[in-house]
Amino acid sequence: MIRKILFILSITALIACDSKSDVEKEIEKIQVDFEVMRFDKRFADATPGKLGTLKEEFPFFFPPQYHDSVWINKISDTIQQEINTEVAEAYPKFSEVEDELQSLFQHVKYYFPTFEVPDVYTVTSEVDYKNKVIYTGSKLLISLDTYLGEDHPFYMGIQEYLKKNFEKAQIVPDAATAIAQEYVPRPKSRTFLAHMIYYGKILYLKDIWIPFKSDAEKMGYTEEELEWARKNEAQTWRYFVEKEVLFDTNSELYTRFLYPAPFSKFYLLLDSETPDRLGQYIAWQMLRQYMDKNDVSIQEMLDASAEELFNDANYKPKK
Repeated sequence: MIRKILFILSITALIACDSKSDVEKEIEKIQVDFEVMRFDKRFADATPGKLGTLKEEFPFFFPPQYHDSVWINKISDTIQQEINTEVAEAYPKFSEVEDELQSLFQHVKYYFPTFEVPDVYTVTSEVDYKNKVIYTGSKLLISLDTYLGEDHPFYMGIQEYLKKNFEKAQIVPDAATAIAQEYVPRPKSRTFLAHMIYYGKILYLKDIWIPFKSDAEKMGYTEEELEWARKNEAQTWRYFVEKEVLFDTNSELYTRFLYPAPFSKFYLLLDSETPDRLGQYIAWQMLRQYMDKNDVSIQEMLDASAEELFNDANYKPKK
């Protein structure tokens, strides 16, 4: 009996290995060359006497309009020194994230061959959580002090819906979002649908760029929030349709259903139970159905208008 179980397990393992798609096997072969530069460590180790060397090596971090005294004061600032210590403790190495970034870059390169692989710079930003990841085209800047874990004392006073994504696991999803924003055209229409679809396109790119991440991580949800969104997909869609919000141009809808917030705002008693950004989630499912039903390229999907995608998706929410 034990031999039979072991045989079944071995066959299952072989099937799992072979189940990797041909596309993923091709993606793994793509060569991507980039450097990871720990500027956070270099700055933490800097002294006033070594500032000149650091400026020569990383001139883009030292705008000429700022006098050296600004950086010398920052080097000796006790809060900055505490940030340096906490980041060094949380990220003595960066190899795990680097491997995921490599996979992200390979996937982007596969779908967009002209993609220029950026060098990666780890920095600190005095917990500037509005700019956790910055993508410039040739550089990807990651503020490690915004990924120390949601319970870190640095984040005391920051709202829970923001802190939940101050985790190491969110670095690569955030990087994927930053890159995707360069490929997804901004909405030309002010309708709620157009803005929904904009975020749906970004999330679809994350589907194909970081398949090794969970849907919760792609969305920036907890597993419980994702489960709520899944279970209530049909009801959420029914609300959008019955309230005729899809072609409404009231920008308040963006705040209620698209932007980070403590919860989505239906103006119902259940609001406090809902995850935020449900409009993004619905658009993501719509884009998935559109791509399943239509023989179009990724670029054609990105170029399509919100109305085209809405009509051709023939979206049917899961019940």
